[in-house]
Amino acid sequence: MPLTVTLMALRKAYEFNRQMHDPDSNQDRRRMGFGNELHYKRVGIVAASMTGRAFVRLLQPFQPEILVFDPYLSEERARELGVRRIDDLDELFATCDVVSNHAPTTAETNGMIGAPQLARLRDGALFVNTARAAAIDYDALTRELESGRICAAIDVFPKEPLTPDSPLRRLDNVILSPHVAGGTVESRQRLGEAMVDEFARFFAGEPLRYGVTKQMLATMA
Repeated sequence: MPLTVTLMALRKAYEFNRQMHDPDSNQDRRRMGFGNELHYKRVGIVAASMTGRAFVRLLQPFQPEILVFDPYLSEERARELGVRRIDDLDELFATCDVVSNHAPTTAETNGMIGAPQLARLRDGALFVNTARAAAIDYDALTRELESGRICAAIDVFPKEPLTPDSPLRRLDNVILSPHVAGGTVESRQRLGEAMVDEFARFFAGEPLRYGVTKQMLATMA
């Protein structure tokens, strides 16, 4: 999902679709303009979580420069992932064309992305959140989006479902989805099969494939 909405937002797929469905819009391609490519862009990833690392792998064919902010990511692991580890969240926001949040909800991440970081996004930048809402100041994000200088793709919200009067609903520079980033018919089936297999392993005394320790829970969603 993060890659899907990143590509669609950069290429203005929703905007073109909206214009093509409106018989009163000016559909002259020269006036509609063009979208942008993901190739060779600088992409910032907040948190090298499981989804963050999966996103890194999906980005590889586009040959972007990938910056990752995660205090738990070692330099060795960053080299293995083919990313540049960055310690300054403000710098990541100020220098990337795309910023994608993959941070879990923990005491450390709560409110981590606020007005100071969002204001540093360059004009035309894309902010993607398909992870959790608690890490982001949504009021500040809404203000930046209302200015029209950035765009976003958002799958999660502080209160769900998204309220009917949310200002995000009336903004054309935002792709919205109802917390379905990881959900497909096929993924739900695979999840069920994986859990049945995991129970079988547990009762057979075999090592678990998806075991979670107390230490892991400190930094997981």
